[in-house]
Amino acid sequence: MTYGIQSKVNLKGITSIDTGYTILSVRTAQNNGESYIVANSFEGVVLGVSYSGEVLFKNQLSGYMNHDIWCGDINGDGIDEIVTANADGYVYCLDNKGDLLWKFNKNSAPMYTLCTISKGDKSYVVAGGFDKSIYYISPNGELIKEIKSSTFSIENPRRKSNKNLPEKYVSTSNFIRTVTKADGSQSLVVLGTNNHMQSPGTLYFFNIMEDEPYKKVKIQVPKELRKKILIRPLGHFTTSNINSDGSDEIILGASAHANDLLVTTYDLTNDKFSYRRMQKVKFGYDIVHNTSIKEKGEVLYLSRLGSQIRLYRPGKDTKEEKLNGNYAYNDLWKDPITNKVILASVQSGGSGVHIIDTENKNWKKTFEKLEPIGKIETILKNTKSIRKDLEDFKKPKYQNGSQTVYFMTESVPVNLQSLKSKITSNYRSPVFLNSMFMRNVEHWDRSSMTNEKYRKRRDRRKRYTLNHEEALDQIIEGLEGEPGIAYWAGHGNDPYMFSLKTTKKVIDKAKGKKVVLIYPEMEDHSENLDFLVNDLIYPLASYAQGKNANIFLRNKNIFWLGSNYLKPWSRLMSGEFADVFVPSMEETTDKSMELSLAGRTGMWASGAVNCWGTRAVPDNTSFDRSRQLGYQRLPNHFLRMLIFHTAYGAQFINNFSVDQDYMSIYWELIAKGALYVPKRSEVLSFSPVHLSIKEPDHHFIEDGVNVKWTTFYDEEFEKNNPFVFSRLNGSWPGAVVTQWDFSKYAAGVKDRRLNFLAPYENGLVLITPPQEGVFADKNNKRGSLQHNLHPIYKGNMTEYITDGRNYYSTDGKQTYKADEYYKIIEKEIKEKANLLPITVTGDVAWVVSQISPKHLRLTLIDNGYINPEKSTAKVRFNGIITKNIADILNKEVFKVKENTVDIKIPLGGFRFIDIELKENL
Repeated sequence: MTYGIQSKVNLKGITSIDTGYTILSVRTAQNNGESYIVANSFEGVVLGVSYSGEVLFKNQLSGYMNHDIWCGDINGDGIDEIVTANADGYVYCLDNKGDLLWKFNKNSAPMYTLCTISKGDKSYVVAGGFDKSIYYISPNGELIKEIKSSTFSIENPRRKSNKNLPEKYVSTSNFIRTVTKADGSQSLVVLGTNNHMQSPGTLYFFNIMEDEPYKKVKIQVPKELRKKILIRPLGHFTTSNINSDGSDEIILGASAHANDLLVTTYDLTNDKFSYRRMQKVKFGYDIVHNTSIKEKGEVLYLSRLGSQIRLYRPGKDTKEEKLNGNYAYNDLWKDPITNKVILASVQSGGSGVHIIDTENKNWKKTFEKLEPIGKIETILKNTKSIRKDLEDFKKPKYQNGSQTVYFMTESVPVNLQSLKSKITSNYRSPVFLNSMFMRNVEHWDRSSMTNEKYRKRRDRRKRYTLNHEEALDQIIEGLEGEPGIAYWAGHGNDPYMFSLKTTKKVIDKAKGKKVVLIYPEMEDHSENLDFLVNDLIYPLASYAQGKNANIFLRNKNIFWLGSNYLKPWSRLMSGEFADVFVPSMEETTDKSMELSLAGRTGMWASGAVNCWGTRAVPDNTSFDRSRQLGYQRLPNHFLRMLIFHTAYGAQFINNFSVDQDYMSIYWELIAKGALYVPKRSEVLSFSPVHLSIKEPDHHFIEDGVNVKWTTFYDEEFEKNNPFVFSRLNGSWPGAVVTQWDFSKYAAGVKDRRLNFLAPYENGLVLITPPQEGVFADKNNKRGSLQHNLHPIYKGNMTEYITDGRNYYSTDGKQTYKADEYYKIIEKEIKEKANLLPITVTGDVAWVVSQISPKHLRLTLIDNGYINPEKSTAKVRFNGIITKNIADILNKEVFKVKENTVDIKIPLGGFRFIDIELKENL
C-alpha cells in the first residue's frame, strides 16, 4: 500500500516534502534503474518516499533508533534492499515495499554501522557495532564470518589514564563503507575508533572476506600542522572520485564543536591526506556533511555545516562560497542516479526532506530563504498562539507567590531590553544576573599547596594574567548596576582559577547582592578530591553562608545519584550547606537525563540543598558525540525542558543564547505567574516511593562516568551482572534499557537517549539520601524527607535502598538482585500512585503543584525533546473532587468523565491547567 501525497512545496531549485516524522538520515534506493528516497526517523521508522512526494511505505521496525541505514541490491534482482543497524543490536533487512525480509543479531550491544558489498556474483551485508566485531551476513540474513577487532586494531586503549579500559588494542566500527579502486573493484573500509570525543581513529582496508586488513591508515595530521589543525572524531564518511583518477577519495566530516569542524580527504591512490578547516560558524556542535557536485562542468565540494552550505574547489587554498540558511539539517545525501542532493529534517524537530536540484540556478537563493513545512511551521504557529494568549493573562489572586528564578547566563539583545526592563520593573522574578565570561583569570602563588595536581593544574582555555587586585576589580565591576553576578570561579580542569582569598573578597564586596560561583565538571574519585573539598569547596561554602552567595556545581553523567554519595561529599549531602550549594548538570554526552532529574530533585526534597538548577546548551543533544547534531536554531527543545524543570522548582537557570526572541516567552511565563515555581512542600507529583543510595557500587560509578570510551562491552559480564542503573557507558548510545533498570520501571523510558522530558507516569520517583535504617546519617542536618514534602506524603512514603547494582534491606542484612527485586518496587510505585491527587499518562511530561488551598496547577508538556509530536495527556483524578478545570491561557474548560479527562497538547507545546477543588486539599 501507499500512503498518499504528503504536504509538498516546490520552490525554485528545492522541493520540500513533509513526512510527519523527524528524519535523522536519508539515502536513496534503486528500483530497476529508478530511485526513490529512503528516510530514517528519530523513532526508528523507515519510510520510502517518491520524488513526487508519495510515501510508499512505512515500517516501525523495533521502535528503537537506527544508527545507520544503507541501500543495495544483495540478491541480484536489480532492486535495492534496505538494511539498518539498530540500537537494539539487530540488523534489519527490508524489501522495496518496506516489508521485513530478515533480521540478524548476536548480542545486546547496539549495531552502529553497515553497508552492502559485492565480489563477483556474491553480495554481503557487512555490519559492526559496540561489541567490537565485524560481521559478514548473507543475502538471507545468515552469519558467514565474524572478525574481532582485537585481531587487527591498533587503537591505543590509553590505560594509563583509565584502568577500566580493555588491556588489548580493540576498536568499535564508527563507519563501515566500500571504496572503489582504479581497477573498478571494491574494498571494504572500516573506520575504527575507541572514543566518541578524543580519537578520529584508523582506516582499515580489507579485501572482501579476508580476515586481516591489507592496509592501515591512522587518521592524523603531520607534526608540523598539529598546532594549526585538530582532527576531532568523525561524524560523516562518504566517497567520491574527486580527481578523476578512477579511484575514490574518502571524504571525512568532523563531529565537533563548530570551531573545530574539519573536512579531511584521503587520496587512496597516493596515500595522502588533505585538510580543510571550516571557517568559524556560530557556537554549536555539529557534523560536516560532505558530497561533491558539478557546477559549470567543474567539480565542487558541497559541505553542510551548521545552518550553512559551503561550496569550494578541491585544494586547500581555494575560496569558499558561503550560503547562509536559517536552519541546520540532520543529514545530507546525493542520489547517484539523479545527482540531486537531499537534506534530512531540520535539527530543531523538523519533519521534512528537502531535495536540492543543483542544476537549477536558483537553488542557492532558495536555500538561504528556506522555511521548512511541517513540524517547524507548526511549532512556530503554536508558540505564537501561546504568546498571544499570555498577553491577556492575569495571575489569579488566590495563587501563592512563586519561588524566585535566577537567570544566570541569559543574554538580552538590544531589541529585548525594553521587555527585560518591563519585567524587572514590575515583577520580582525572574532576576537577570550579570553573566561574566572572563578569559583572564588570577595568577596567584600556589607554591605552598600540598596537592601536586592542583598546584600544577591550569585550564588551557584561560589566560592566567591577573594579580589579586586586578582579578577582584574585574569581577566587582560586573556588579555595578546589577542585582548580582554569575561567573566561573573554577572548573574541574582547574578549580583554582581564582584564589580562595579573592573569591571571599568578591562575596564581601557584593554587600548582599546575589553571587553565583559556577564550578563545572567537578568529578574526581581519587585522593585529590579529599584535598579539594577540604581546601577549597567547604571553606568557601562555610564563608558564603548567610551572604546570598551560591556555589553552582555543574556536574555530569550520574554525579547526582552516584558520586555525590561518596564520602568526600558527605558534608554537602548532610544539609550543612543547604543554602549555599546548587546542584546542576552538564548533560553533554549523557544518556541518563531522567536519572539526573530524579537525583537533583531528590537532593532538594531531602533538604540536602534548598535550591536546584538546570542548564540548556547546544550540546545537550549530543548523547552520541560521533554523531553530534547540536546546532538547533529554533530552541523549542530548550523552552520545553526549562518549563518542565522550572515547574518542578528549579530556580537557577543556566541558559545559552540561541534565539532569545523565541525564548523570551519563558521570561514572561515566569514573571506573570503562568509558570508556577513551587516550593518542595507544594509539589504533588512526586511518587510516594523513593530510592535511596548507600555507598555506591564501584562498577556502577565507573560505568556512569566513562561515557566517551566505546569499547567496554563484555557479553559475559552483561549476562551475569544486572544493575539497577545500567548501560551508561560509551558503548550504549540509544540502547534498549533493561526491564529491571530504574529508567524503565520508574521513569518509563525505553532507551539511552535524550529523555529530558521523561513521562514518570506514576509520579517522579526521587533518588535521595537514605532516610531509615543502618545506612541513614543520624547526624544529618536535613531533617526527614517527609517533613520537607507536602502533608499528603506523611506516613505514606516507602523507601528502597540501592548501591546502583543491588537492592538492600534497611538493616543491611539482605541483598536483592536488580533483575528480580525490581518487580516488587515497580508494583508498589504503581499502587502508591493512587495516593497522588493526579496522575498523567501519554507522551507528555507533567508536574502538579498546589497553588492555594483549593487550587492545583497542572503543567503539561509535549515530551518529544527533539522529535516533538502532537500528543494527548490522559489525566486521572484520584480521590479528589474537582469543581472547575481550565487552561489558564486560552480559557478552554474541561469536563471530567469517570475520574479522567483527556487534554490535547499542541506539537512542541505546553499547557498550564488550573484545577479548582470543591474542598481544601
